[in-house]
Amino acid sequence: MKYGNQTTHSEFLLLGLTDNPALQPLIFSVFLSMYLVTILGNLLIILAIYSDSHLHTPMYFFLSNLSFNDICLSTTTVPKMLVNIQSQDQSISYTGCLTQVCFVLVFGGLENCLLAVMAYDRYVAICHPLRYIDIMNPCLCGLLTLFSLLVSIVDGLLHSLMALRLSFCTNLEIPHFFCELAQIIKLSCSDTLIDNILIYVAVCIFAGVPLSGIIFSYVHIVSSVFRMPSSEGKLKAFSTCGSHLSVVSLFYGTGFGVYISSSVTDSPRNSAVASVMYSVVPQMLNPLIYSLRNKDMKEALRKILGRTLEH
Repeated sequence: MKYGNQTTHSEFLLLGLTDNPALQPLIFSVFLSMYLVTILGNLLIILAIYSDSHLHTPMYFFLSNLSFNDICLSTTTVPKMLVNIQSQDQSISYTGCLTQVCFVLVFGGLENCLLAVMAYDRYVAICHPLRYIDIMNPCLCGLLTLFSLLVSIVDGLLHSLMALRLSFCTNLEIPHFFCELAQIIKLSCSDTLIDNILIYVAVCIFAGVPLSGIIFSYVHIVSSVFRMPSSEGKLKAFSTCGSHLSVVSLFYGTGFGVYISSSVTDSPRNSAVASVMYSVVPQMLNPLIYSLRNKDMKEALRKILGRTLEH
């Protein structure tokens, strides 16, 4: 590593969650277990949806995309952390760090968009049940997913390209377990006004717009459910939204919790620990939420496990 007053290409150091060597084996075991559960759980969801023709509906099409995105988001951050702990080497290359920033932004943005699209799907299913098949046709489902992906890619590339123009001082230590854009900007010796403005704009777009769409959808869903004459119909309607609402609450609840904790504490290391709650935990729990709260999913998973045990 070259040290000087300023440099444009260097290695960064990911300080991780703690600098206590005695805790590193425990952190490695916990994160490896969480990562394996995330991969296995989301792969089972995708396999169950693919293998069961009853699940070839828009709702499960979006769920399979969400599961694949969760695998990608976890794979972007956790394996590098595990390798660093195992090798006792905290370094990550300049290129590797900016690449990680880009992928985290892409998959994080896509997570927001997919949750909003899934809320719209539930809105159409409950508020316009007779037109559901016509509105949520395969073409629209594909376009919504593709648009979400393209917007997320543009956002990730924009921030990454803006970060390329930054130069960095001798302090290249990131108090985090992955390269987070905000932490990278703090290390820069360059003028970061435009980068910070872009971050605030992106947060408003990728958090504010999808969340507003989700709230709009559920306000109309709740209004329609309360107008239903039978209690059985109300219960069925709420049960179809329960899993998605739980995932939304987990994702946005942990995200806002991290934001609040970072506002009240000056410790970057505490913020890094809190960020685990939105960058790792939701991706691990999403398959459990959908498999435990959804009868169709439980039945599909039971068939897969039954066929596996027979062989």
